[in-house]
Amino acid sequence: PWVSCAETVVGHGDRAFEIYKKTCPAYIEDISEIHRTEPYVYSQMVAGCDAATFGEAKNSWLTGTAAWTFVDVSQYILGIQPTLAGLKIDPCIPHTMDGFTLRRVWRGATYEIVVENPDHLEKGVKAMTVDGKPVSGNILSPVPAGSTVQVKVVMG
Repeated sequence: PWVSCAETVVGHGDRAFEIYKKTCPAYIEDISEIHRTEPYVYSQMVAGCDAATFGEAKNSWLTGTAAWTFVDVSQYILGIQPTLAGLKIDPCIPHTMDGFTLRRVWRGATYEIVVENPDHLEKGVKAMTVDGKPVSGNILSPVPAGSTVQVKVVMG
């Protein structure tokens, strides 16, 4: 997950997602017999080509990989990052994605976020509106707990 996070920092959404898919159980179901672990579980490591048990996964259920993968997907690939200043919106997605929608509860408020990627870019925010009003930058100021905020982001 850390390598995928790093790829998003430098703007490589295609590469970040490709790395994510190499460890995500849903994408590697077809080789679960080689891994010799449960097909729905993250493992700490997979034996490399020089190992006697090439492809075998180790330490399933005993790893922080699942938690770090959640951080990778939610805060780096989808780019919804909690900060002290506010909720930062900085997606870095594969260029083939048209966008995405998500709901994020943060500091007791609900943010309903729509990200559009009309130019099929990997990173960059061209415009953002909050409840229909344009905002500058890509950091959402905190709102009172219990509020619901509609956010639209256009990548560019």
